[in-house]
Amino acid sequence: MNGASGSGQRLFIGGDWREPDAGHYDVVDPATEETAGSAPEASPAQVRAACAAAREALPLWSATPPRERAEILARAARRILERVDSHTESARAETGATTATVRATQVGVAAARFRRYARVEKHEWPIPPQIDQAGPLGPATVLGALAGRRPVGVVACLTSYNNPWANAAGKVAPALAMGNTVVVKPAPQDPLSVYRMAEALQEAGVPPGVVNVVGGSGADPGRALVAAPEIDMVSFTGSTAVGRGIAQVCGRDMKRQLMELGGKGAAIVFDDADLRAAVAGIGTTYSFHSGQICTAPTRVLAQRGVYRKLLGLLADHARRLPVGHPAHPGTVVGPVISAAHRARVEAYVRSGVQEGATLLAGGERPPEPRGFYVAPTLLADCAPDSRVAREEIFGPVVVAIPFDDEEEAVALANDSDYGLVDYVWSTDVARAFRVARRLRTGGVGVNTVGRNMEAPFGGFRRSGVGRDVGSYALHAYSETQAIVWPGG
Repeated sequence: MNGASGSGQRLFIGGDWREPDAGHYDVVDPATEETAGSAPEASPAQVRAACAAAREALPLWSATPPRERAEILARAARRILERVDSHTESARAETGATTATVRATQVGVAAARFRRYARVEKHEWPIPPQIDQAGPLGPATVLGALAGRRPVGVVACLTSYNNPWANAAGKVAPALAMGNTVVVKPAPQDPLSVYRMAEALQEAGVPPGVVNVVGGSGADPGRALVAAPEIDMVSFTGSTAVGRGIAQVCGRDMKRQLMELGGKGAAIVFDDADLRAAVAGIGTTYSFHSGQICTAPTRVLAQRGVYRKLLGLLADHARRLPVGHPAHPGTVVGPVISAAHRARVEAYVRSGVQEGATLLAGGERPPEPRGFYVAPTLLADCAPDSRVAREEIFGPVVVAIPFDDEEEAVALANDSDYGLVDYVWSTDVARAFRVARRLRTGGVGVNTVGRNMEAPFGGFRRSGVGRDVGSYALHAYSETQAIVWPGG
């Protein structure tokens, strides 16, 4: 059965599509301010029902051979790609991301993640035998040992609004591959894509209760989900403030947690850097999800010898980027997610100017008659302790600070509450790697903003807890068990 009804989207609980107890709310298209769809409001009772369904489905799913689980994930990937055009259109309407971005990095990446975790990988490995001396526990013997990964149990997946397809798939696919069951709570701004993903999984043959999707416009469904006694692990992507609240619940109830939170990526640009490559990389803050991405290189630290030249190139780049409706082929910068978020980004820009920063580009609203647009903005000469230099803005805004030498660059980069991904641009590769190893951050891009999708991903400090992506996600969504036995 399709998840939508005449009144709007249904919830997915225990393999059935159910009408929401609390009705529906409008999902707003950020580009037009018109209604993009009708999303369900789950009641606390329906959240509890989803958790109970996931708990009931756990024994059978965790005992399903890994190859059978992998076949379902592979079929889900195929189902997603069979409808890539319609998925792209609907996701563009609810996220405001450009068509090219949605197709490649949202829907396309989601399908790729299901394919990635459709591999059957080894989950047990031998430990070298150990000679156990005679003692209170028995005579001398040789002890063999085996370590293995086992499912955590029922996983609550709370997804982000900036990339609903890829973020949800990055949680659900490895969790299912390891034999867990899941209850997914989509972000309220753009939840419809996650329900489309659930349809693909249902069509692929996922058993009832293994995947459940419940959401709503407010915080209540998420709170009920995290607090549910059936939940063994919480995987959350979002703000540090919300993550702290979730961590408190997880700590009280001893639940596993995987947190991917905020970022304030430093982009260190040395005098010998390829400036055009640096501008192209830093400029993705404007063009990729309109800066609504935790990995964005939003905090430029440039050596004084190239500081002014780099800022000139970056300002020209920002001014040239076409801002407009994300469905138009020439658009590079679409809207941010909501009117409230636009107001928040604009308030940060005003704060930066009031604190003494120089506005080199942007700062005004583009002349679009409707939609939540913010012009690509560059703030120069920011004080390291200013709000715009320290807090995550999550919009198409780059701030710049000069430095004199390598020591100062490292000190400025590490002087942050966050530590998700930083960047270094230099043609001196030895120096670039030396600096990278000194940065207190989960990842470092050297002369690139690209990501290796097998490399571990996660943050230091307030940027999160744990690592996922590639095989690291299989570790994240599993517990390690040891089996020990006497040898001959």
